Amino acid sequence: MAEITQQPKRYAPLWLMGMSNMTLGLFGGFLLVPLPQMLAAQGVPEGYITAIVAACLSPGFWGFALGPLLDVRFSRRWYATLFAILAGAIMAAAILSQHHMRTLETLLIIGYASAMLSSNALGGWLGTIVRREDEAQLSAWTQVGSYLGYALMAVLPGELSRVLPPSVIAPLLGTLVALPAVIFLWMPVPLENLTQARRLAESFGAFGRELLALFKRREVLVALPLFLLPTGSFAMTNNLGGIGQDFHASPQFVSRISALMLMLAGAFGCLMLPLLAKKIRILPLYFVVGIAGALFTLSLLALPHAPATFATAILGENIFQALSFSTAVAITFDTIGRNNPLAATQFGLLTSATALPISYMGALDGWAYGHGGLRGELRTDALVSLAACVALLPLVRLMRKG
Repeated sequence: MAEITQQPKRYAPLWLMGMSNMTLGLFGGFLLVPLPQMLAAQGVPEGYITAIVAACLSPGFWGFALGPLLDVRFSRRWYATLFAILAGAIMAAAILSQHHMRTLETLLIIGYASAMLSSNALGGWLGTIVRREDEAQLSAWTQVGSYLGYALMAVLPGELSRVLPPSVIAPLLGTLVALPAVIFLWMPVPLENLTQARRLAESFGAFGRELLALFKRREVLVALPLFLLPTGSFAMTNNLGGIGQDFHASPQFVSRISALMLMLAGAFGCLMLPLLAKKIRILPLYFVVGIAGALFTLSLLALPHAPATFATAILGENIFQALSFSTAVAITFDTIGRNNPLAATQFGLLTSATALPISYMGALDGWAYGHGGLRGELRTDALVSLAACVALLPLVRLMRKG
């Protein structure tokens, strides 16, 4: 249970606090599934669709840079709530602007940045109000919330469009994106964090020193290379849907299995973390997951190119990716500490770092597929991840020292 103030108030249980991260999953799910379908239905070329989606997802890399100014000016509950509501409003506006490409793209970039900032504020906030022994459980539930949001948004827009006009769908989905912020009302806000933030806001020199110190912290310097290299990216999850034909799987089979596995395997992988964290420390566990997942990817080489193998691949890759992401968030919570005035900035910096290898490994996997087919892609993804894990194993000893 959360370690909160001594005031006799009733707070949300730990799992519900984690589920408040659903806003990010809902908005991200819209960008990856309904948006391409919506644009394709309008006759937009595939290359342009890919470029629009990439641009809309770009705040995942740079959004954290706005964190320092927000961290020292506002309470994390205030700006987590503000940006969740803004993300919902922009979602509604974007759906109503779907036939105006420039407006749509601009709105969705701002909307996803808002969802990211809300999630970063939430992560920094949660990292300061739970006990160390609860961090694995909290991390798991934040990722369950994200996966559930993704799965809901992958299905709802298409189903609603069959029976409702855009003028009704837009406010419904916008409200859904903002709705998880209601949980914030039942989460504690430590007063000492607000005091520290105000101190930094009043002194530019203190703010600069604190920000510089953040990038010099040993925990941050260790975690950054851990997340920037593909030790646990599992980028194959994003590529498998496009190569279903190599497994002789029909498009209908691919879409249905992908949606089902994303929800079930994702939630299962996240919830494995609290159980495994009781037996293995978080940092070594990250390497264990990366190595085991890479070996699983290699094992697919021995299986026939059949629909059942595709389902197995989607199941396994999603379980390992969900477990890896949950472990990365738990590591991030552990680095934040309890009296960190730039907690949300640090959370955003480290979680943004986990997004980068998904991007470049996706490109590398695509290159490998072009040169060696399915077997080349599987082999490349697994061996590069294994090499990264082996190269970074000394970090386990470094983190244990001091």
